[in-house]
Amino acid sequence: MAKSGGAGRRSSEETRERLISAAAETLREDGYAGASARAIAARAEANSALVFYHFGGVDQLLLAALDRSSAERMAMYRELTAPARTLEELVEAAVRIYRTDLERGYITEFSELVAAAVTKPELRDEIRDRAEPWIAFIEQEWERVLGGSPLARLLPAREVAYGALTFYLGVNLFSVLDEDHSRTEGVFELAGRLAPRARLLTLRLPRRGRGTTGAAEAEETDGDGGVGGAGENG
Repeated sequence: MAKSGGAGRRSSEETRERLISAAAETLREDGYAGASARAIAARAEANSALVFYHFGGVDQLLLAALDRSSAERMAMYRELTAPARTLEELVEAAVRIYRTDLERGYITEFSELVAAAVTKPELRDEIRDRAEPWIAFIEQEWERVLGGSPLARLLPAREVAYGALTFYLGVNLFSVLDEDHSRTEGVFELAGRLAPRARLLTLRLPRRGRGTTGAAEAEETDGDGGVGGAGENG
């Protein structure tokens, strides 16, 4: 009897995971409008009633799919951005993140749910809560690399994070007109050209109380072509 119960739990968990995978695929390929319980269940080779049994509804299932992809992406992108020590390297990491999200359909997943929230107020808080860790992630990386520099004062981390997320969503909407992604790639190329020219703005300013020693250290790090103390937090 114990064996039968264990097998049942495994089978139930496997069905749940299949439904989450099917929900993500359906959202990417057919959009929110095509993500019905029947369509998702058919893709998962399961009964549509199981969508409600395991998740309580389609929206909850789609949010579970978003949660899973977000967790995978966060782990992957933290590792990707960790080596960045200059604005140029941060821009390069951002381009790689964008291309990965585009190729794997992550942009579509998030954007479809954001679009659905326009007409479904009950989704708004759910999406807002799930966007916050990404805003915090961008904010942390901006501060880690550029905190204490004139550029960070000119462009505060929180506003940069909001701008990045807005661009992220806009890219997916604009892709309808920019099918070969050449215009979006042009934006990244422009950012890549501007980043080296902002070198002086990315030098960390000496902290108060350090006097001329801090200024001398900033000059020395500039000679190496990097951001002074960019690897430190703060």
